[in-house]
Amino acid sequence: MSRALFIVDVQNDFTEGGALGVTGGDAVAAGITRYLADHSGEYELIAASRDWHDADNDNGGHFSQSPDYVDSWPVHCVAGTPGAAYDPEFDTSAVTEHLYKGQGTPDYSLFQGVTEHGQSAAQLIASHGITDVDVVGIATDHCVRASALDAISAGVHVRVLKDLVAGVAAESSAAALRELAEAGAEIVG
Repeated sequence: MSRALFIVDVQNDFTEGGALGVTGGDAVAAGITRYLADHSGEYELIAASRDWHDADNDNGGHFSQSPDYVDSWPVHCVAGTPGAAYDPEFDTSAVTEHLYKGQGTPDYSLFQGVTEHGQSAAQLIASHGITDVDVVGIATDHCVRASALDAISAGVHVRVLKDLVAGVAAESSAAALRELAEAGAEIVG
């Protein structure tokens, strides 16, 4: 068995004070750092994703002046800006791969991103022989959900560590966790 940890979008714009900050985001960032200090040796691969949107366009309709907060959002996580940086509570020293997503497109899943060398999450899973993936990060009801569903579709066993996720809203986050459990993910925490 070979295990990976997927850390989804623990960025300044998604934690408290950010353009789309969620309550508990800083606590999740700090919790992931503590978790990595104790458990990083259990993983063959530790991959972290980042929204990394273009500054000069609407990123496929993802950015809007009048967002609906379903398919369109205020400007956030523009490549190279402080909002796109990892939250300072998240120590990335154990991360082995960084995936960038949303470059001109409305990407939600870590699987839509690529490393700086152009590798996808699916390619990383294959090259490392990954059979199990643990998923943590932000936001439970959007990018964590999409990433976990894509991991299930990739044929690996998925665990969502519910103490290390934060969502936009309690109701939609609970619904996302139920959906993931029904799809085959193990919800632990």
